[in-house]
Amino acid sequence: MGLNEAEYTLVVELLGRRPNLTETGIFGVMWSEHCSYKNSKPLLSRFLVDGPEVLQGPGEGAGVVDIGDGYAVIFKVESHNHPSAIEPYQGAATGVGGILRDIFSMGARPIAVLNSLSFGPLSDSDTDKNSASRTRYLFGNVVAGIAGYGNCIGVPTVGGEVCFDECYSGNPLVNAMGVGILRHDQLQHGRAEGIVKSVIYVGAATGRDGIHGATFASEELNEDSDAKLPAVQVGDPFMGKLLIEACLEVYESGAIYSVQDMGAAGLTCSSTEMSDKGGVGMELDLNLVPQRAENMTAYEIMLSESQERMLFVANPGREEEVFEIFKKWDVPAVTVGNVIEEPVLRLKHHGETVAELPLKTVCGATPIYQRESKMPQAVVERQQQTAITWDVPENLQSVFQQLIQTPELASKSWVYQQYDFMVRTSTSVRPGSDAAVVRVEGTDKALAMSIDGNSRYVFLDPKTGGKIAVAEAARNVVCSGGRPLAITDGLNFGNPEKQEIFWQLEQAVSGMAEACNFLKLPVTGGNVSLYNETEGEASLTAIYPTPVVGVVGLIEQNDHTTTQFFQNPGDVLLLLGDTKNEMGGSAFQQMQMGEISGMPPELDLEKERTLQQTLLEIIRSGNVVSAHDLSHGGLALALLTSCINELGITVDWEIDLRTDIALFSESQSRVLLSIVPEKVESVEASMREKDVPCSRIGKVLFAGTSGATGTSGAGCFNISLNGTLVIQAELQTIRDLWQNAIEREMEQ
Repeated sequence: MGLNEAEYTLVVELLGRRPNLTETGIFGVMWSEHCSYKNSKPLLSRFLVDGPEVLQGPGEGAGVVDIGDGYAVIFKVESHNHPSAIEPYQGAATGVGGILRDIFSMGARPIAVLNSLSFGPLSDSDTDKNSASRTRYLFGNVVAGIAGYGNCIGVPTVGGEVCFDECYSGNPLVNAMGVGILRHDQLQHGRAEGIVKSVIYVGAATGRDGIHGATFASEELNEDSDAKLPAVQVGDPFMGKLLIEACLEVYESGAIYSVQDMGAAGLTCSSTEMSDKGGVGMELDLNLVPQRAENMTAYEIMLSESQERMLFVANPGREEEVFEIFKKWDVPAVTVGNVIEEPVLRLKHHGETVAELPLKTVCGATPIYQRESKMPQAVVERQQQTAITWDVPENLQSVFQQLIQTPELASKSWVYQQYDFMVRTSTSVRPGSDAAVVRVEGTDKALAMSIDGNSRYVFLDPKTGGKIAVAEAARNVVCSGGRPLAITDGLNFGNPEKQEIFWQLEQAVSGMAEACNFLKLPVTGGNVSLYNETEGEASLTAIYPTPVVGVVGLIEQNDHTTTQFFQNPGDVLLLLGDTKNEMGGSAFQQMQMGEISGMPPELDLEKERTLQQTLLEIIRSGNVVSAHDLSHGGLALALLTSCINELGITVDWEIDLRTDIALFSESQSRVLLSIVPEKVESVEASMREKDVPCSRIGKVLFAGTSGATGTSGAGCFNISLNGTLVIQAELQTIRDLWQNAIEREMEQ
């Protein structure tokens, strides 16, 4: 039931009696890692959480940051990993629904959803064809679930990332990020202060789906996990849409005092947390709770995680206004209890008191564990290995064509084409660029948003990998013309009770915190998902440590918005930053060796900050046509993914590195720019002034006709290094290989 023996003993000690079944269930969910952060809280205190623009940091449904002119942006990331592994469609769909409720429960209208997804390999292997087949099933249905819910509820899914690696075969990761906009005076809170106030249940009826979902999310997956299908919630996006509109209208009426969505732990979490934060108590009559199943017990009612539900505390005398608004939207609403002075949760069912718990024990006495950490010997051995053990491939073009067809680097258009990313018509940069951009209606502002991570780097060196996750997500926002405001994070790790796993978590958080402090990016909220391990033939196998970072940035003027895509034939290509002799954790290393080893790329935070600040300045000056962060796949992939509308490239780059390293190194703090010729010298001067390395490497060409506009060879995707042509490809052919790779894998 979510409690270990020591925790149950502590509950008995605190209460002075044995809890009954319902009370034990309440403690089980509220003391789970998912709700209490009992293993991670000591580490989370390292994060910067305050800043001049932060209106609400951790502690409420989501973080809130000022964007000027009386407006604020609200955003958060949540995971739905275990449910998606069991029932991928509903697991992913309700993950979207849950994060949207976090957003509009704070008073904001949701304007965007992003996601970070991780799966096992899509291709069949000679040894394990069943695993790949199941991965394709999980992947296809997770994407369908995100699309099915997001498209129906009318919130655009505008960006994200998808990763593939063997370590996720049994335990996929589904992280959803929600973003909303509100005026400062619309901000809501979840504190049930004051007494003699009615508690109102709003939304769908309570069923038996999702019971013990919070504790299920805090367990490893094993062969019996499918039996826990009832722990997976079932979403209703049509009710979700009505709920959004009704809630926003009732907020405007001023008739309610506080609100919280019923997410993890359902009615238990919303009632206890609202009361505890307000220093009061709550008495509920469970007979009044709408139920869609017969003969539900108090235990089931309190622990159900049925979707599309909210809990309100009404201002005295204004209850009828609340009911009228919800009736107008055809959303059920009913009084189920009252706020009381005594700081307890008191539950009545069939005329009897079935639970009475001091809130200080439920919410304030959670054991916090100071876990021991130990650097795994395997990490020491991997870091001591030589990262480059292969000779330069004879045919780099063939190698490049193979690389761009790997699901990790292939176009994710098969995914995002299933999403409605234009609903509400505010999306100005669609999925496929470094960051999505959504206009702020009624202003000349826009928001750039990105979610990123690279678990391979964290696997090799968690501290460096954590730094890179923050820096790369922020860099993507800057490349789009936005000033990064704050971050939200999703920490996906294995079992923290194991010293080696806790070491990964501790080191990754330390690296992320260092980067956040240095770049002045407060962490306004997020999610911790632990116990991501799968029972195999011999033991539990943990995922790679996978922190994901969501960043929202402010574009002060819409015309500063920049994409990664080339726009004009003749524009000059500039590469900012140093390309180094490093391949540890790179996609190219993994393809050559079948594994990763060595150290991840270095990250100098001072150079990263200077690069981002200088880049943002020249974008705002109007000197940049396109900007693209170099990350997975290195320069070669960045060049390909910037080519659209029959625009190709010719590159002739002088560099003192092996050709394969020059093409595929994933060195950090690098950006590919296209600049109109007459502004190149100005940009170069700005870079020299700030000591940012800057190299002219080529130009943009029209590729509509072979040999057009003076191309050196057919095809218009030509890369020469030190005067030697190493890649000469027909642009359309190579783009088709990249564009359709995932679709081909899914058709197996």
